[in-house]
Amino acid sequence: MNKHIYADIITIGDEILYGQITDTNSQWISAELDKLGIKTRQKSSVSDKADEIIRILKEATERSSIVIITGGLGPTNDDITKKTLCNFFNTELIWNEEVLAHLQAFFTKRGREIGELNKQQALVPANCEVLFNHRGTAPGMWMDVNDVVYISLPGVPYEMKGILSDFGFEKLRHRFQTPTIVHKVIKTSGIGESALAEIIADWEAALPKHIGLAYLPSAGEVKLRLTANGDHADVLKQEIQNQIDKVLPLIGKYVYGFDNDTLEAAVGRLLKAKGKTISTAESCTGGYLAHLLTSVPGSSAYYIGSIVAYQNAIKTQLLNVPESVLQQDGAVSEKTVEIMAKEVRLKLGTSIGVAASGIAGPDGGTDEKPVGTIWIAYADATKVLSRKLQLSTIRENNIRVTALAILNLIRQELNA
Repeated sequence: MNKHIYADIITIGDEILYGQITDTNSQWISAELDKLGIKTRQKSSVSDKADEIIRILKEATERSSIVIITGGLGPTNDDITKKTLCNFFNTELIWNEEVLAHLQAFFTKRGREIGELNKQQALVPANCEVLFNHRGTAPGMWMDVNDVVYISLPGVPYEMKGILSDFGFEKLRHRFQTPTIVHKVIKTSGIGESALAEIIADWEAALPKHIGLAYLPSAGEVKLRLTANGDHADVLKQEIQNQIDKVLPLIGKYVYGFDNDTLEAAVGRLLKAKGKTISTAESCTGGYLAHLLTSVPGSSAYYIGSIVAYQNAIKTQLLNVPESVLQQDGAVSEKTVEIMAKEVRLKLGTSIGVAASGIAGPDGGTDEKPVGTIWIAYADATKVLSRKLQLSTIRENNIRVTALAILNLIRQELNA
């Protein structure tokens, strides 16, 4: 088996450290490197200060065979990456006539004259190989020094992605002999991480040494990521599939999909396959469940509509929840949510109606019904059922978990 090749990713810019922009570059780069069998050892963000950049470059060089840098390649005074790289490699900036010609063509095509500042972008470190930027003006740079490859790229995401996709990844494939890494993600809903771990403990303990398992919990679901390392992708994929075939009998009722599947798409496929339609009555989720359902292409085949009954008056006027129920049991109650689910199904003429009513937070709770108390319900032609959720005090989390809990309830009933 080929040895692992490791990479460091460095993003440069005070705006990242100040939280003014989100660093999406390092996430995308590490995901793409993974496809090449290159493991990211560390991601770092550093300010626009030469000494800080040099310090992190030295640290990265000691850790990794590949160092990818984004940011600081613009034409203004605060863009210091090229000068800093020259100091780091003890070299100088030189004019690159090919880059200058590329810049002139870039501006001419857009009906503009190239300015003196932009011409400065044709100055590159003497020890670099230029990676041309067909989407902007700042060139990428490849430097292979003492068995470490350094790639410096513009910070603009679509320019960075373009340079790596056009040139960088192919050059890395030729430069390094990397192992093959294969991932497969099993997606589950309706069970917590610890409970899932207990069920599959014996299966996990029996996994081959070259297949690793990671638990990736998030709001409303737990993902199981299987990672296999070896030389042949087809062999690894089959080995992972063999392990999935062993674990599915244990956890199949919780599994809704794999890899990039979403719970809303899985529910949509079931609704289509069974010829069912659905409508939603939402209070505390404020239409978020409808948003998830309609985010799936082709959802018009099964999703009919929604009533967002945020105020009690709307629950009474449009969903026929009696005022006596609201006064006696409250809007956040089993009775109220079951009536909402039944009535939206009848009013919109769907096979299934679902509903949610609760206290999303961060305030509004009582001793009897604290923040995070949510009721959800499902209704079809033969039954009505409901569930009580006791969630957190975090509003956004409560809204998402509630919507996913309803989707999972639909999935379970359609699979029953």
